[in-house]
Amino acid sequence: MLGLGLPGVFFISMVDSSFIPLPIPGSTDILLILLAARSGHWIMLTLLATAGAAIGGYTSYRAGMAGGMKALERYVPAKYLKRITEWTAHNSSLAVALPALLPPPMPLTPFTLAAGALKMPLRPYMTSFTLSRAFRHGLCAWLGVHYGRAILRTWNHFYDKWAATMLIVIWVLVIVSVGVPVYSMWKESQLRKKSGRPSILQEIGVEKPKRRVKSST
Repeated sequence: MLGLGLPGVFFISMVDSSFIPLPIPGSTDILLILLAARSGHWIMLTLLATAGAAIGGYTSYRAGMAGGMKALERYVPAKYLKRITEWTAHNSSLAVALPALLPPPMPLTPFTLAAGALKMPLRPYMTSFTLSRAFRHGLCAWLGVHYGRAILRTWNHFYDKWAATMLIVIWVLVIVSVGVPVYSMWKESQLRKKSGRPSILQEIGVEKPKRRVKSST
């Protein structure tokens, strides 16, 4: 992505803000800092990264709306699912703005999917998400411009020494990031079927439990 320059920033920020997992947390931040250190065009980098992030955030919202709780169960561990959904339901825009603004290890995907699953209005969602991402991307690009030489020296030294190890680690993380959510989704669905537990939306009071209709026989 460093070789692609500006298009690489747009692409990585779009994926980084979507529900597709990236093997390295904060990939957009790293790329912004390095490219800003090389070129100094921090305003253009910020605009492109924010545009890509807006598209990625919108796809996550639509995925959450289309998939509902099934999408959340796939990407969120069962022990955190109710807590995240409840907080998103009662804090609306703040629940999207903070994860979009804060760096890793703060997760983003569970909150954007929850916003869609809970039918949060699109305009406040996009406004809070885009503004938070714009501030974060602008800060990273500014850091790259002002502290670029030291950052580039550190990066080049690290990359020359650990390039092969990084490649192995990245592929392992790709496999884990795809496999763990699929396993979590399967495990949660099996537990709910066996125990007859209500859905998360019913537990937090967003959705009323369905009444059982007695047969007339």
